[in-house]
Amino acid sequence: MSWLHTYHDRIVSAEEAVRTVKSGDRVYLTGNCSVPQVLMKALIGRAPELTDVEITHILTLGKTPYADPEFAGHIRVNTMFIGEGVRSAVNEGRADFTPVRLSEVPKLFTEGIVPLDVAFIHVTPPDEHGFCSYGVEVSTNRAAASAAKLVVAEINPQMPRTLGDAFIHISRIHKIVPVDYPIFQTTMGTPSELSMRIGKHVAGLIEDGSTMQMGIGAIPDGVLYYLKDKKDLGIHTEMFSDGVVELYEKGVVTGEKKNIDRGKIVAGFLIGSKRLYDFVDNNPVVEMRPTEYVNDPYVIRQNDRMVAINSAIEVDLSGQVCADSIGPRLYSGVGGQLDFIRGAARSRGGKPIIGLPSSGTGKDKQAFTRIVPMLKHGAGVVTGRYDVHYVVTEWGVANLYGKTIRQRAKALIDVAHPDFRAELERKAIELKYI
Repeated sequence: MSWLHTYHDRIVSAEEAVRTVKSGDRVYLTGNCSVPQVLMKALIGRAPELTDVEITHILTLGKTPYADPEFAGHIRVNTMFIGEGVRSAVNEGRADFTPVRLSEVPKLFTEGIVPLDVAFIHVTPPDEHGFCSYGVEVSTNRAAASAAKLVVAEINPQMPRTLGDAFIHISRIHKIVPVDYPIFQTTMGTPSELSMRIGKHVAGLIEDGSTMQMGIGAIPDGVLYYLKDKKDLGIHTEMFSDGVVELYEKGVVTGEKKNIDRGKIVAGFLIGSKRLYDFVDNNPVVEMRPTEYVNDPYVIRQNDRMVAINSAIEVDLSGQVCADSIGPRLYSGVGGQLDFIRGAARSRGGKPIIGLPSSGTGKDKQAFTRIVPMLKHGAGVVTGRYDVHYVVTEWGVANLYGKTIRQRAKALIDVAHPDFRAELERKAIELKYI
């Protein structure tokens, strides 16, 4: 165990570890439920001594004080997926947003397009061979750790030890900060009547033996509720939560019909409760892989009957899908939507699905339609009209694949909220769509 000497020699306090960060550095921050809280607190404490430090990350959950106005000139965020904690900073011009497909984030690091000086990661204690598991967040960590000049790690015994392509050797970590605190958790709520109605329509498209990509939220929870009578479902997804655990324990998810990674639940990161973390800990059924594998459309397409379930903010009558902004106001990001939409489209029997409520309610309590004649001015197109297949609302399923603009407009009006259908038809006539 020669690595033990390396391990002990590299243990430092968080305050000492963050002294590796210099003014002008770019720091990668592992995200989602795996944000290294102790390191970030120490870096924030040192912020007044620093200028022009960039923190780059994807989605982060929990508090994000480093994005507060008081750190202007010291720390600036560059996020590749906008979460709640940095949304105001991005839209006020105090933080940056880099639009990028999740499958391509690793290339930004490894090819030096977005060079990294320091990587902050969060891992398990080393095993008998000196390997630490990235735990609940594998996705972009391996690429970031291999590309960064310095790697600083929190080592946490409460991080689940996930398996797969999920390990970094202790020799690759330059500074080690031992910590011991619970990983960030979220719990599944009871799906609303609305999400259940959408979920029932989506579930109706899913055949026995399908492989699924689905995330967290009301619509995926609604879909999962209606999958309990399905057989031999597989999972190949950028992330999963507690609902998949329930389906696995009921024997619905077996992965036995998958063409690749048969019998395995494949994912890049995890968001959920302690139940989920206990399930994945040292569980060989769960295969955690980097995003350059999980989100590669070529890999995704290899599983027959691949079903990709993604959400949208609004869809226009030609089939354009806005999923990252509300008009020009940036809201989230591209994430893995286009990766999986295109992968599922190329799968034998695959089904790329966009699910959304047909309407919403504004701050003024006024209802508005989310099936719209044209996207709002400045809205971002995440999935183009040439990639869209199925659009599902609580009112039904619109299959747009291979359909003319006239046929698309009629199909989308049919799944719009009844209160807005007449106006949508009038606008479609004005646009010469019908």
